[in-house]
Amino acid sequence: MPVTRRLLAERAEHLTALVQRAATELLARLWTDANLDVLAAGVDATDRKLPSKGWMALRRLGWTVTAAPGVRLPDRVARIAEEEAARALRLSLHRRAVTAAIISTWPADPRKRTAEEWVLLRACLPAGTDRATIRNRTRQVIAFASGHGRLPSGFTELETPPRIAGQVLLAAADRQLVRLQRTGERAAQLWVQLPVMADPASYRDWTWHDITVPLPPTVSEQAALCTPTLRVRDGSVRVDLPFQTPMVPAPLTGHRRAIGADWGYNTLLTAVIAEPGPDDTVISYGRPLRFDATGISRKLDRLRLHREHLKTRISHLQKLAAGRGPAGLDPATKSKLELLDIEHAHVCARIRHLGHTLAWAGARWLIDQAHTAGATVVYLEDLTTMEAPGSSRAWNRRLSGATRGILADAVRHLGAKEHITVVTVPARGTSSGCPRCGQTLRHVKAPDNHKPANPWALCSCGHSADRDFSAALRIAARGIAGQQHTARNRAGEAGIRTTVDVPVHRRLAATPRPASPPRPCRDKHRPTPPRPRRRKAPGRVPGFTPAAHATAGSRPAPSGAVQRPAGRTPQNLTVQVPGPAAHTFSSNPLQARHRVRGAVLGRGFHHHVTSTPLLQRRGPRSGETPGSHRTAQKN
Repeated sequence: MPVTRRLLAERAEHLTALVQRAATELLARLWTDANLDVLAAGVDATDRKLPSKGWMALRRLGWTVTAAPGVRLPDRVARIAEEEAARALRLSLHRRAVTAAIISTWPADPRKRTAEEWVLLRACLPAGTDRATIRNRTRQVIAFASGHGRLPSGFTELETPPRIAGQVLLAAADRQLVRLQRTGERAAQLWVQLPVMADPASYRDWTWHDITVPLPPTVSEQAALCTPTLRVRDGSVRVDLPFQTPMVPAPLTGHRRAIGADWGYNTLLTAVIAEPGPDDTVISYGRPLRFDATGISRKLDRLRLHREHLKTRISHLQKLAAGRGPAGLDPATKSKLELLDIEHAHVCARIRHLGHTLAWAGARWLIDQAHTAGATVVYLEDLTTMEAPGSSRAWNRRLSGATRGILADAVRHLGAKEHITVVTVPARGTSSGCPRCGQTLRHVKAPDNHKPANPWALCSCGHSADRDFSAALRIAARGIAGQQHTARNRAGEAGIRTTVDVPVHRRLAATPRPASPPRPCRDKHRPTPPRPRRRKAPGRVPGFTPAAHATAGSRPAPSGAVQRPAGRTPQNLTVQVPGPAAHTFSSNPLQARHRVRGAVLGRGFHHHVTSTPLLQRRGPRSGETPGSHRTAQKN
C-alpha cells in the first residue's frame, strides 16, 4: 500500500539510525593502534591479501557488528555498518602514518624546522604528503603536548574515533535488501527494505518500499546506474545516485594551448590564454578573461554578518537557560530561542545554496572559455600549500567562507566530461613575482596612483597590469613550463609540485571580439520599422510639472474654457506649500526600478555577476563532447 513522504522519511531515518549506531559501536571497539597495525599490513592470519571491499576485509579479520539486545539486524544491514567502519579505519591509516613520522622526527622548534629536520621528516613521510597536511598534523601534536606536557604515545591517543555520517551505503548490500532498475529516459525505480519501527524485533518488522527516482538531464541514456546511498535531510529522503559513463582520460602532458586562472575575492576568476613559445618562453594573448562576482560576494558578507548576529543572540539565550538551572527559560523567551534557531538555519541554507550555485557557475564559465579557445588544459593555483599570516579575523572569515573548494571540484568534474585536463600548480609567488622578469612586484592602488594597495602590479622592467591578471600569467607559465612534472595524488587529482618559472611575452595580434548578431540595416530602400514607444515614468501625469503637483490643491481644477495666464509655467525646484506644516517636494520624477542589462554584464547566473563573453570558434576541437556548449554569445 502507498505510504506518505513523511512516513517514508521516518522509516528511512530508522534504518539510518540502526546503521549509524552499529558502525559507531564497532569503530569505537576497533580504535586501537594494534588493530590499525593489522589493517595496515593488508593480510589476514593466513597471510592472504585482504579483499578490497571493506566489510569483507573486516569479516576476514573477525571484526563484525554486534546487534543490540532485542533488535533484529539483517545481515545486509550489518554489511553496510561494517563498510562504514572499514572506510573510516582505512582513511585513518594515512593520517596515522603522517602523525607517526612527525612524532618520530620531532624537532627542537616545531614551528620552524631547519633544513636538516625537513630532510629527515621527508624521508619518513608517506609519498605525496603536502605541506598543508604536515602543518595541520604538527599543530595537532603541539596542542596535545601543551595540554598533557608530553608527546602522544600513538595515533589513537591523539585522535578520537571519527564520527559516522548519517547515511546508508546500499552498495554494500545485494538484491536481498536493495534493487534498482531504470524505467525510462528520466526515471528509475528503487526497491529497498526499511524497518517499520525504530527497534525491529523480527524480520516481519522489515518491508519493501518502492521509490521513484527522477533522473536529471545530465544522466545520459548510455549511463549505467549504480547502487545509490540513502540519507534523510529536512524531512525528506535524498538519493545519491552515482552513474558510470565511459570516458577517455585527458592527457597530462603535451598541451599546446592552456588557460591559467587566478583566484580572487571580488573577481572570483581571472584567466588568460597562453601557449608555449620559443627558447623556453610562454606566449600570451594578453586578453584578460574575468568572472566578476562582486555583488554576490557582498551579499554573502551581509548574510554571514546576519548569521553571526543570530548566533550571538542564540548563545546568549542558551547561557541564560543554563544559568537558571532546572527552571529554564520562560515560555516567551523559549519561543524566541526557537525562532532564532529557525532563522539561523534558513540563513545558513541560503549561504550554502548561493555559494554552491556561484561555484558551479564559475566552473561552467571557465570550462566554456577553455572549450571556446581550443585549450586542452586549465591550470589553477593550489592554495592548500599556502597560509596568509597576519590577516584580520574578518578577512580570514571571508576566505574560509569562499567557494573555492567547491569550484575546484566542479572544474575538475566538468573538465573530465569535456576532455579538458585540470592541473594545480604551486601558489607561492604567483602574485608577488613578475611574469616577465621574475622580480618582486610592487603592488599599488592604480597605474597613476602609487599608494601601496593590492589592485595593481608594477615592475621595474616595465610590466604594468592588474594584479590578478599578472598572477594568471604566472600560473599559466608555471603550468606550461612544468607540465612534464605533472602527477596525480591519492585522490586522482592532477598537480605540479615543482615550481618552474619562465618569462611570459605578449603576442602582438588583434584582440578577437565576441560574437554578436549582425547590425540592423539602416538604409532607406524599405520602410523604417516601427520602434517601441518609450514608457513614461510612474507617477508622472501629462501636462503637470512637479511644482503643479505640489500646488494642485490650492488652485482651481483646470477646464477647457479657462486659459492659462500669460508667461512661463513655474519651474522652481522646490515649492513650499502654505499651511500649518511646510513640506518640500522634489522636482525629480519617480524613477523606475534599476534593471541590469544582460549585454552589459555578460553571461552569468545572477544579475550581479559580470563575465567575459565567449568568442566564436570556427570548428570543433578533437575529443570534445558534441553539442554540449554554446560557443558564441547572443546578446
